[in-house]
Amino acid sequence: MLSIGKKNRVIIIAEISANHGRSFTRAVSLVQEAKRCGADAVKFQAYTPDTITLDMDSSYFKIRHPEWGGQTLYQLYKKAYTPWNWLKKLKKVSDDLGMAFFATAFDKTAVDFLEGLDVKVHKISSFELVDLPLIEYAAGTKKPLILSTGMASIAEIKDAVAAARGGGASEIALLKCVSSYPADPREMNLRTIGDMKERFGCPVGLSDHTLGIGASLAAVTLGAVIIEKHFTLSRKIKTPDSFFSVEPGELKVLADNIRLIENALGHPSYRITAGQKRSLGFRRSIFAVKDIKAGGAFTEENIRSIRPAKGLRPKYLKDIIGKKAGRAIKRGTPLQWKLISSPETKR
Repeated sequence: MLSIGKKNRVIIIAEISANHGRSFTRAVSLVQEAKRCGADAVKFQAYTPDTITLDMDSSYFKIRHPEWGGQTLYQLYKKAYTPWNWLKKLKKVSDDLGMAFFATAFDKTAVDFLEGLDVKVHKISSFELVDLPLIEYAAGTKKPLILSTGMASIAEIKDAVAAARGGGASEIALLKCVSSYPADPREMNLRTIGDMKERFGCPVGLSDHTLGIGASLAAVTLGAVIIEKHFTLSRKIKTPDSFFSVEPGELKVLADNIRLIENALGHPSYRITAGQKRSLGFRRSIFAVKDIKAGGAFTEENIRSIRPAKGLRPKYLKDIIGKKAGRAIKRGTPLQWKLISSPETKR
């Protein structure tokens, strides 16, 4: 598993993205809240408007989206980007909390900058998955590399993984992702997680843009080893990403339930657990439910399968019906073979 996580433990990443709203104080609070809520890591995004696009208002650069429309890419990213001079300070906050810190690199200058911060892992976004030179460059750091796969075909994922391996990445993880904001649960196709793991030979997680936490929890049951979720202090604080982000209460419930699921999944087993052994005595067994005279016949009226499990197993009921009582039996007596006059019926 990736070095940012513990062995056999799902890595929960709080994606801060633009939810700091250009406030450093809020960015620090987001890191602190993510830790309190149970996240293993916080992730920011390392780009500037000038490294990710051009300041142009031609039709190529205008956005058509219910939340982000009416502006250019440059205008959106100018509002959303994290000032790079914050990142070293935010990493210190994360380090002091014992939480992993890293950022998505959107170009080579971002990789170089993040290397200067000594991050332990690099991340490539879904939109940059087709930028094979960038993937190779990030892989050249020899550090673990997380690749989001939203919008990607099998061939494109294969190319990206090959570029990462060829570049020298020490470990590679893929994130199943639907790159729409918010994502429609009906389009998630979470069973792809197992197929991706088998097809590409990498651990697989989920970058979840759906509203709520249900998809993330389902993904863990299907083998996801990383869950990445956009995180905000409150959706009332309007930022470019707040409308599809989870709040602290939701992140806490998500983290708590992921840990519960980890314990509950276990392994294939039919053994009686320690807890169940105490319940064995409450199974059903055969009892006399009426007084029966010595020599009297056992019938469906005077013996029955009831709780607790002090008598013969219910599977013997048909064999006993019609047999004779070896002695008088009081109502409420658990039936044993010695009470039956024909012990040869024992199976």
